[in-house]
Parts: sequence; structure tokens; C-alpha cells
Amino acid sequence: MAIASAVELRAVSRVYGSRQTAVRALDGVTIDFPAGSWTAVMGPSGSGKSTLLHCAAGLEQVTEGRVLVAGQDITEGDDEELTRLRRTVIGFVFQSFNLVGSLTAEQNVAMPLRLAGQRPSRDQVRSVLAEVGLADRLRHRPRELSGGQQQRVAIARAMVTRPAVLFADEPTGALDTRSARTVLGLLRSMVDAAGQTIVMVTHDPATAAAADHVLFLSDGRVVDRLDGPTTRAVADRLAHWEVAS
Repeated sequence: MAIASAVELRAVSRVYGSRQTAVRALDGVTIDFPAGSWTAVMGPSGSGKSTLLHCAAGLEQVTEGRVLVAGQDITEGDDEELTRLRRTVIGFVFQSFNLVGSLTAEQNVAMPLRLAGQRPSRDQVRSVLAEVGLADRLRHRPRELSGGQQQRVAIARAMVTRPAVLFADEPTGALDTRSARTVLGLLRSMVDAAGQTIVMVTHDPATAAAADHVLFLSDGRVVDRLDGPTTRAVADRLAHWEVAS
């Protein structure tokens, strides 16, 4: 039976600190991220974007509410359960790439499978690198690759486990326009060709416009939604909520 929602947040709140110093980064957020779709999350600085991403991915515990990923309630999962989930169901792509500098592209991509106790075949790893256009960079280390190439290795590393959900935090933030366009094309193919789900935080309207849906946060709450976004429409909505905040 197919899962309609890849990620579900139910009345989720996240509070940092206590009493007089308490900060409510998320405030009763209820949202579904449909399976096989790409959702961008936007909002002014301090609106709760990264907190939402971290809570949805199980990187942070929620203060209140429930989080389900691929139909599994992860709200009270222990370290072992969450680690297994991150190695099999969830993938991550960050602005900083997070590649291991001493390893080749091939070795970086194979790492999630090795950490999961598998012995990846060379063909399996090379096939994923070929998908991101790096078949000729297998033995290159991160310092020998451009920023765009490093991000493509990071995407290949996330793709190799075929995760149900990919969480991306500013995946094009450190890239030039051409490299960013290539990365967005790869993410688009993960959704359209492989049926994977992407939840992405970005501050850039053009990047958000590549997604299927855009959610806007303000003061820890979902305040707006845009389906079938364009760069102009995203920029206008974002400007509105930045002024309102």
C-alpha cells in the first residue's frame, strides 16, 4: 500500500531554553509532505525553517507533537532506531557538502552503505556517480573538485541508498548559477524519475521555484503555501512575509 504522505508533522512545537529564556522556534506546526513531491520551505531569518527540517528528519527532538517519516512514528525513537532510519529511509544534502576530504568521490558515495553494514559493489557506486555526471571523477578527492562537483558527489551519496525522503538544507547556497542549475536538475529527476520526496530549505526564490510546492514560515508557524511556484510569485510572497515579520 502506497504512503500518501512521506513526512507528517502533527501539532509540532520546538522550544529552546526554559522559562524567561524560552524561544518557541516551531509553534504547533501541522503539515504533510506528499510522497513523490518536492517542497521548498522559506521564510525570514529566525522563522523556524531549519528547525522544521531538523525535526522532520529526526535530527532534533520535538518538544510537543508527533513526527512520522514513511509511515513510521519517529517522535520518541531511540538513537539506534533513528540511526537506522537515517541510513535507509532518509538522505541528506547540505550547503557545506560534508564530504570526507581524505576519501575519493567513489569512497564518499559508498560510505552510507558501508555504515549500514553493506558491501557495496563497485558497479553500484559508479552507476550513481554516472547519474550525476561524474563518471570521470571517481578517484578525485574533494579538494580536486569544483564546488558544483562536490555537491553532485554529496547528492550521489544521498542517492545511493535510494532514500524515501531527501532533506536538503540550502543545497545550492554555495554554488554559482550554472552549478546550481545542474544540482536542481538532479533533484528534479529524483522526484520525477525515481518518485522520491524532497523537503528543501532555501532563501532563494529561483531555487524554490524548481519545487512543486513552497511553504512559508513566520514566527515558527506555517503562514502561506504556493503550489506550482514561479520565481516572481515566490519573491513576492517572501517579501510580504518579511515585511509582516
